[in-house]
Amino acid sequence: MPKAAVLVESASAPSDEIRELIAELDAELGGNYAPEQQHGLTLDAIFAPGMRFFVARIDGDAVGCGGVALFEDFAEVKRMYVRPSARGHGIADAIVARIEAEARAARLRVLRLETGDEQRAAMRFYERSGFTECAAFEPYASMNPYAIATSVFMEKSLAD
Repeated sequence: MPKAAVLVESASAPSDEIRELIAELDAELGGNYAPEQQHGLTLDAIFAPGMRFFVARIDGDAVGCGGVALFEDFAEVKRMYVRPSARGHGIADAIVARIEAEARAARLRVLRLETGDEQRAAMRFYERSGFTECAAFEPYASMNPYAIATSVFMEKSLAD
């Protein structure tokens, strides 16, 4: 895939493209984790109040997605995914930049995420993006230990 401009647009409702992206993400995660260890939001939850969701496009084609849940004292990256054929082209960077902008606009100073220990490329990406490992945060910290046994928690300061 040649380098092209990445457009990250806000999505306010589920679409067929979003359903396809989330299904691909779920299939990728489902091969590595037990159902109890998968903490992805449902389509309805992605578009609930306090959530912002985005679709990344190159030349009009949906190639990735990601969202951010806005809480009282932090924001959380949710349902971040880039299609394998589009990886390595700055799409994840563009999505995270949009997520960070949304969190900052909400005056939140910390951005957190939960990912799985088998998502090594994702963890390397997040580390390059300024995230560091942290302790489990809510709601994960209150979960059964088995449910988060494969989880890796990361955070990034958004303070200026």
